[in-house]
Amino acid sequence: MTSDVPLELPGYAHVYSGKVRDLYAPLGGDGRPREDRLLLVASDRLSAYDHVLESPIPDKGAVLTQLSLWWFEQVADLVPHHVVSTDVPAAVAGRAVLVERLEMLPVECVARGYLTGGGLNEYQASGSVSGIELPGGLVDGSRLPEPIFTPSTKAPVGEHDEPIPYEGVVAEIGADLASRVRDLTVRILQRGNEIAERRGIILADTKVEFGMRGDEVVLADELLTPDSSRFWPADQWEPGHPQPSFDKQFVREWLTSPASGWDKNSGEAPPTLPEDVVAATRAKYVEAYERLTGRTFRS
Repeated sequence: MTSDVPLELPGYAHVYSGKVRDLYAPLGGDGRPREDRLLLVASDRLSAYDHVLESPIPDKGAVLTQLSLWWFEQVADLVPHHVVSTDVPAAVAGRAVLVERLEMLPVECVARGYLTGGGLNEYQASGSVSGIELPGGLVDGSRLPEPIFTPSTKAPVGEHDEPIPYEGVVAEIGADLASRVRDLTVRILQRGNEIAERRGIILADTKVEFGMRGDEVVLADELLTPDSSRFWPADQWEPGHPQPSFDKQFVREWLTSPASGWDKNSGEAPPTLPEDVVAATRAKYVEAYERLTGRTFRS
């Protein structure tokens, strides 16, 4: 279980804490934080509906870190990643990586192969998602004719990412770079599904973070995890209603159920998760890791 208070890590200075991750800078020989490296620590915190929940999910940080490392290897021929080393302080072993500090792109790169969530809401209102016209008659869980790029803004903690059209990405980072990250995001989702479907899992959509190493686009943060993607069991896929999932959608559904007694529009913080929901969520994260990688999870 992790605390909201950043860990004291000898040789590192705390830089920033996000919804799920904590960033530290290694100290150089002069005792000052280095500007070319970061220690990226995945906590067991879980965010939902723009709130960081009080209840951590045991081993979640380790699952996200180890699954991301595995996926980085699977897409290495498509795009380089930011990981420098997994040799990290013992206090965060298994859930931290030393990474290259990059100039991060100011947009969330999202690809969808199936229609659900915010994309479904947008489609039902306008017949399109992020300005992309889609065929009529699609329902929750429908497979799209081809994966689409549906970017969003990068909101601060506590605020909501908002969908933007592709033209908004072009205006933000330029036409050439926008085209490169659009194509990479879609190819990553396609590669992910080629692998996942052989293991009985559908990757409905995913969010990818990119940074720049000079003129080179580099993968950063996490990749194809239950926090950044929707994972569905393929043998239970049935369009027309919400799908069973291996991701935090399970927690979202409990929070909006009568059992929680919480109104997501109330402005109040969500309630503490019951122990059985915490245990079931951990089990889903671990199962996703083991089914995808073929490895036994060890925290």
